[in-house]
Amino acid sequence: MLTLNIVSPERTVYSGAAEKVVVPGTLGQFEILENHAPLISSLDEGEIRYVTADGECSFTAKGGFVEVKKNNVDICVEI
Repeated sequence: MLTLNIVSPERTVYSGAAEKVVVPGTLGQFEILENHAPLISSLDEGEIRYVTADGECSFTAKGGFVEVKKNNVDICVEI
């Protein structure tokens, strides 16, 4: 299980557990699963999707950054 935190300058979009996260990286869309290798990436405009125990959620971001480290995924986006 991943710990996901998505924040924008205006508010916290989501903070909690997630099974997977899909983000629009600058070099293309990629998926983050449990035990993903550590990384930091910039994000292009596009859809961010994540799956929780309640189902799949998504929203469109104008860009941002993602950091993955030890099953923690921190995303800072402009929406």
